[in-house]
Amino acid sequence: MASHPILTVIEKSQVSPPPATVAAKSLPLNYLDFFWLRAPPVHNLFFYELPLTKTKFLETIVPSLKNSLSITLQHFFPFVGNLFIYPNPKKPEIRYVEGDFVAVTFAECNLDFDDLTGNHPRDCDKFYHLIPLLGQPEKTSDYTKFPAFAVQVTFFPNCGFSIGLTNLHTLGDASTRFWFLKAWISIARSGTDESFLSNGTLPVYDRVEENPIAADGLLKFVKYETLKEDYEHQTLSGPTDKVRATFVLTRNVLNQLKKSVSTELPTLAYVSSFTVACAYVWSNIATSHNDDLQMFAFSIDCRARLNPPVPATYFGNCLSGCWASEKTTMLTGKEGFINAAKLVGESLHKTLTNKKGVMLDLESMSDLFADGVASTMIGVAGTPKLKFYDIDFGWGKPKKVETVSLDYNCSISMNACKESYDDLEIGVSLPAAEMKTFIHTFEGGLKTYV
Repeated sequence: MASHPILTVIEKSQVSPPPATVAAKSLPLNYLDFFWLRAPPVHNLFFYELPLTKTKFLETIVPSLKNSLSITLQHFFPFVGNLFIYPNPKKPEIRYVEGDFVAVTFAECNLDFDDLTGNHPRDCDKFYHLIPLLGQPEKTSDYTKFPAFAVQVTFFPNCGFSIGLTNLHTLGDASTRFWFLKAWISIARSGTDESFLSNGTLPVYDRVEENPIAADGLLKFVKYETLKEDYEHQTLSGPTDKVRATFVLTRNVLNQLKKSVSTELPTLAYVSSFTVACAYVWSNIATSHNDDLQMFAFSIDCRARLNPPVPATYFGNCLSGCWASEKTTMLTGKEGFINAAKLVGESLHKTLTNKKGVMLDLESMSDLFADGVASTMIGVAGTPKLKFYDIDFGWGKPKKVETVSLDYNCSISMNACKESYDDLEIGVSLPAAEMKTFIHTFEGGLKTYV
C-alpha cells in the first residue's frame, strides 16, 4: 500500500510589490555584509496553532499573507531583489527591478503538528519539508545573480500552519528580519500600511561608513575573486541522525547561575543572563563531544554602539563578533561552567572596550585560530532582545519558533520565551547520541541551582 506524501504543494506564487510602487533600486553591500557572503542561508520557522479546514485556509490565510507581503515588499525592496556578484574588483550589491518577485509556496503537510512544536528531541529531517529553497543562481559573463528571500506557508489540517522563511545572510541580520516581520504583521492585521508608516520604523538604507582596509581583507577572507564562479546554495536534506530540542532557562535559574559565577569570579564583567546561558550550554555541549579543542562564537548588534550610532532599523548586517576557545577538558563539570563563563565574559569585555571600536577588525580575525583549529565550533543564532514570539499576523502569537539553519553547524539558537521574556529558550541541534548525553548533563547540572 502506497504511503501518503509528507508534503503536497497547493500553490506556487510569485509575490511582487504593487505595480509602479517601487522604482529600480540597488543597495550596495559594504564590509559589514562581506563576512556573510559564503554563509549558508538562514531558515526560520514560525508555527501557528489555529484549527481550521483547508477551505478556510485557502480563503483566509493565503490571500491575507500574499496581499500583506506584497504591500510590505514596497518598503523593503531588498527582500524582493537579487544579490549580484560581479567579477573582482566590482563590489556586490542587491538590486531590484520591476518584475522581480518573492517565490511563495503554499503546501499541505501530514506530519504531527504537536510533535513538531514540542520541546523534546525531534528528528531534524522533518523540518526540512517546511523551509523554502532559494531559486537557483543565474550566471552570465558579467555577473551571477541569486534570489535573496523565499517563503513557504505549510498547512496542517485542523491544527494550524507554519511560515517558513529563507534568506541569504548577506540580505541582513536578525534585526533586519525582525523589523521586516514587524512591518508584515502590522500590514496583515490592518490590511494597509498606514499604521506601519505612522510608527516611524521604515528601514534605513544609508550605509555605515566604509572601512576600505576591512572591506578588502574580508573579501579576501571569503575568496571573493572566485565567488562568482563557484558559489552554490547550501541546502539541508536528510537523512540525518540529528535531532533538535528546546531547553528553557527560567529567570530563577539564570539568577542562580549568575550568583554562582559572581561568587567564583567576583571581578568578571558582564555577568549577564546571556553570559551564563551561553556558558552553561557550552559546557554541556563540551561534555557530549569528544574533542580536544572547542570554540564558542556569538555576534553583537552594533547599531547603538557605533559612533555616531545608526538607527535600530538600519537595513543590512551590523554585527561584530566575539569568540573564545578552550580545551574540552576545561569545560566539563561545574568548574567547566565557571571557566566557560569567564571566557565568554572576558570576550565580551574585550570587544566592548576595544579602543579601536566594537567592529570586527582584521587583527582580531588573525587571532581567531591562534590556539589551533577547533573541531567543534559553536555559534549563537538570534538574540533574546528581539521578541520573535510577538510575530502575530492576527491569528495569535506563534506556538513555536524554530531556527532550522542550526543544522548546518553546531550552533544554538537563543530567544526570549513566549510565556516570560525574562526566561530564555535555547534551541540545540545535535546527533541523537550526543543529544542524549547533553540532556543528561543539562538537566543534572541544573539540580544544583534550583
